[in-house]
This record gives sequence, C-alpha cells and structure tokens, in this order.
Amino acid sequence: MAQQNGNLEGLRIDRTADEQGKRKPWFLVAGAALVVLLGLGIWLMARPGRAIVRVAPAKKVAQQTRSTVLNATGYVTARRQATVSSKVTARVMEVHVEEGMRVQQGQILARLDSAMPSATLRLAQAEAAAAASLLQETRVRMEQARIEMQRASSLSSQQIQSTAELDRARAEFNALQARLAAQHDSLAVTQRVVALRQQDVEDTVVRAPFSGIVVSKNAQPGEMISPISAGGGFTRTGIATVVDMDSLEIEVDVNEAYINRVSSNQPVEAILDSYPDWRIPAHVITVIPTADRQKATVKVRIGFDIKDSKILPDMGVKVQFIEASPSAASSSLVEVPKSSLRRDGESDIVFVLNDGRAERRAVKVSGTEGDKARLTAGVADGESVIVEGPADLKDDDRVVVAKEKS
Repeated sequence: MAQQNGNLEGLRIDRTADEQGKRKPWFLVAGAALVVLLGLGIWLMARPGRAIVRVAPAKKVAQQTRSTVLNATGYVTARRQATVSSKVTARVMEVHVEEGMRVQQGQILARLDSAMPSATLRLAQAEAAAAASLLQETRVRMEQARIEMQRASSLSSQQIQSTAELDRARAEFNALQARLAAQHDSLAVTQRVVALRQQDVEDTVVRAPFSGIVVSKNAQPGEMISPISAGGGFTRTGIATVVDMDSLEIEVDVNEAYINRVSSNQPVEAILDSYPDWRIPAHVITVIPTADRQKATVKVRIGFDIKDSKILPDMGVKVQFIEASPSAASSSLVEVPKSSLRRDGESDIVFVLNDGRAERRAVKVSGTEGDKARLTAGVADGESVIVEGPADLKDDDRVVVAKEKS
C-alpha cells in the first residue's frame, strides 16, 4: 500500500517551478522602478534652487542738452528767522528749549518772573469784584426808589399827598438811575484793566512765533531779559533764535554786467561747499530790482526744488545758471532704481530678468538723482531689472520673482 502511494505521488505534476518563473520578471520591473525613482529624488535634491528676487521696470526718459550760462557763489539764508524775545523786562525763570530742537507755533520757549504782574492782576480782579457789588447795591436802591415814586404818584393823583413829595421821589429815582449808569461804566473799566493785567501775565510766557528749529539758545534761568538793550551787557535781548527750515533759499550777488543772463524761474544747479558731489536742483525766485553801487552787483534769490535736512542756514554754495539749448537734440536715457546697480571690478552692472534667468548687463551710468540712476547704455526701455536679490547672483542663474505684498 505504501508502494502504491509512492507511485501516485510520482505521477503528480510539479507546478512550483512554473509559478516562480512567472513571478521573477515582476520582481525585476519593481526593482528597476525603485532605482529610477531613487535616482530622480537624488537629482531633484542635488539640483540648485531658484533665487528669489524683486524687479522693477526700466523707464525711458528724455534729457535735453543744457548749458551753463553763468556761475556765482552765495550763501544759504532763511526767509523766516527770528530771535525770540519778551515784551517786558523781567528775570528768566525757565527755558524749555535747546539747540536743534524742533518747535511748533505757539509752543512755550521760556517763562519769566510773573510775581508782580500776577499780584497786579489779583488787585484788578478785586477792584472789578467791588465795582460789581456796588452796581448790584445800586440796582436794589433804584428798585426801591421806583416803588416809592409809583406810590407817590398814586397818592398825588388822589390828592392825598402833595406834589412836592412826588417830585422828591422822582428825583431820587433819576439820581439812582444815573449812578447805575456810571457804575456800569466803572465796571467796564475795571474789567478792561483785568484784561490788561492778564495780558501782562501772559507776556511773561515766551512762545514760538512760528514752527521751526532752534539754532541758538541765548538766555539762561536767572538772567535778565528785555525787549530793548538795557542794563549794559548783563541784560539779554533774546531767549532763542528759531529758523523755519522750509523757508531756506540761496542769495547770490551777480555782477551787473551779466545780470541779463538771469531771469525768473530759470533752472539752477546748486552745489554746497560741504557736499561737492551733490547737485541740488533749484530755480530763480526773483532778481532784486536794485544794484549795489559799491560792488556793482545785483542780488538774486534762488529757491530749492527739494528740501533736505542737510541744507543748513549760512552754508556756502556755488550755483550754475542753466539755459536749455533750443537747437540741441534731446538724448534718450533709461532710468532704473539705484538699488539695481552693482559693481564688478571697475564696471557698473545690472541683472535683467530674461525668461526666468538673471542676465548680466554692463551699463554706463550718466548720473543719479534721488533713488534713481540714469543709464546711457546696457538696458532697454521696459526691461525688468533686479533690484533685490542674493549678493552672489551670477549670470544665467535661475530666479523667481517674489510676489508683492498687498
């Protein structure tokens, strides 16, 4: 029986080898796919990332050829400048300003000794209160006289009282009425005296006449101050000097032989002695219509087109009076933000966004004004220049433009 079972086992077909043969190609395909995915991941991780940048468009501007017709020198002056003093002679108690401090119109600069003006004010207020009390007393008396006059008139009409009594009552009423009018006038006078004494107290408070910057502090607490020079060198005539920086302008003396080259609203370039590389746009305000016979010059006022805190009163300045050449052709420049300029050795360069890549361009800078730079070559109108990006940005680097915050 055992031999018979063995023979039957030998007759069975072994399918294990066929199944293993069918599964083997699937294992090979899965392994190859895993290798490909692993290689792709490694390549993605090793690939350099794109730099995030910000861009701005280049804009074409026209520049007209201009020529200098006259040079002159002068000084920066302030049209609104005041050494603030007091209206009365008094001792300085407090000074609330220092040099360089900005003050607003009406701001308190100093306080003077107000003991005597305050005492005089209190006396005037007491006199006004007494006048008001007398006025009230007269009103009461006049009301009583009016009642007595009406009673006397009624009794006189009934012939119970004589006409003399009526006349006396009427005279008393009229006298009180005149006294009331006089006391009204006296009360008005005392009230005006109170207003004057209040002004005297207010005059001990020194205020800024206009908004500006304090350029000098001329008095200290304890010193005497007066609106006029009194008491020799021990009495000050001013608390502080305030300058309205918005009123700064230039005054120059032009030789009268060349004044015909200057006209109102003529463009001017000003160069401060302190900042020789800074050309400040300006214009002629007016030509003062009088000449100095001693110097043979005419004074010209020039206004700044821009305001800057670096411009200070009494600075020396050189000016160039400009005249546009009508026959000269206008030249085209491209204006870009100054932040887009980079230095590469001795050359100026910018990076231009071109199809998702940074393209290096060598440029020639004509000049700068504010936060803008003007180029004569290297960038065309409408191209996007990179104004913010990595310091190590190179030509042909892939970049991504950052989205502007809303």
